[in-house]
Amino acid sequence: MSERSLISAFEQLFAQRGERNVNWIGDDCAVVQSKPYCVTSVDSIVDGVHFRLNDERVTVADVGHKALAVALSDLAAMAAEPGEAYISLGIPDGLSDSDVLSLAAAIERLAEQTAVTVAGGDLVRSPTLFCSVTVVGWSDDPQQLIGRDGAKAGDGIYVSGSLGAAASGLAILEGAAGSDLAEPLAAALIAAQLRPQPRFDCARQLRSAGAHALIDISDGLATDAGEIAARSAVTLEIDLATIPLADGAQQIARELGRDAAQFAASGGEDFELCACLPDQAAAQIAELTRIGSVSAGPAEVRFFDADGGQVELHGYEHRVGDDGSAASS
Repeated sequence: MSERSLISAFEQLFAQRGERNVNWIGDDCAVVQSKPYCVTSVDSIVDGVHFRLNDERVTVADVGHKALAVALSDLAAMAAEPGEAYISLGIPDGLSDSDVLSLAAAIERLAEQTAVTVAGGDLVRSPTLFCSVTVVGWSDDPQQLIGRDGAKAGDGIYVSGSLGAAASGLAILEGAAGSDLAEPLAAALIAAQLRPQPRFDCARQLRSAGAHALIDISDGLATDAGEIAARSAVTLEIDLATIPLADGAQQIARELGRDAAQFAASGGEDFELCACLPDQAAAQIAELTRIGSVSAGPAEVRFFDADGGQVELHGYEHRVGDDGSAASS
C-alpha cells in the first residue's frame, strides 16, 4: 500500500473519542480543543532494542500495543486524564500491509480501552521497525497532577498490583528460565512483558486520596523509587519482604539464581505505580501494598532484606550507545 492508502486505512480504523478533536487524521495537523493544562510525554520502541520481532512469540500487534501502553503509563504516573496520541511509525522493507494494519489495530484497541483518540502521526520508510508515540493528557487543575517531588517524611510507600511479571516474561523470551513453567503461567508472564497496561484506574484513586508523589515502575523499583527520593529530597526505606510478587516470579528468580524480591525490585517494565502518601489515605485503595516508609534524610533509597540487612540494588539505566542506539543495563 502507498502512504496515502495507509493513511486512508488508518482513518477508517481509528475512532475519535470525546468532543475535543476538531480536525485529525487526513489534515496536515490535528486540531484539538484544549483544557487549561496539557500533559505531554514521548516514548519510542525499536526492533532489536526494546523487542525482537524475529522471535515468533512477538507479534507486530504486541509492538503496537506496547508502544502506546508505555507512553500512556507516563500520563497515569502523573494522574493526568488521557486525551490524544500521535504515532510515528518506521516501516522496514518486508513488513506486509497486513502487518502494518495489525499493529495499528492493536494501538486502536488499547486506545479504545483507555478513551484515547489517535489524532495523527507520521509514516516513514526505515531500516528497522520502530514506533514513536507522543501522548497528550489533560487536567483542569495542576494541583491534581502528581509529580515525583512531593514525598513527605511519615508517608508510606506503596505499589499497585504485583512486581516481577515483566522481568520474568523477558527471561522466558530470552530462554534464560521458565522452560518447566506451566504453559498458561508462562504465557501470562510473556504477556506482562509484551502487553503492559497503563494504570489509570489506580492513578485516579491515588489522585482522589491525595497522594504526595507518584511514578510508574518502568525501569525497576530500585531505579524509580530513587527518582522519588532525589526529586523529593527524602529517604525511602523499603522492606523487600513486603514486595508483592507476581505469580511465577519466584520460580523464575530461583532458576536465575536470584532472590525473588530483589529480582522483582530490580526488574523493569511492570508499569505498576509506586506512590507515597499517608497510610490513612492509602487504606481507601484496595490494590495497594505497603512496602516501606519515607523519612527525613539524604535523597536515597535503602532496601532491607528479611533479616534487616541493607541490600544494594539497581534497576535499568538507559544510555545512548556509540552507534546512537538506546541501550539499557
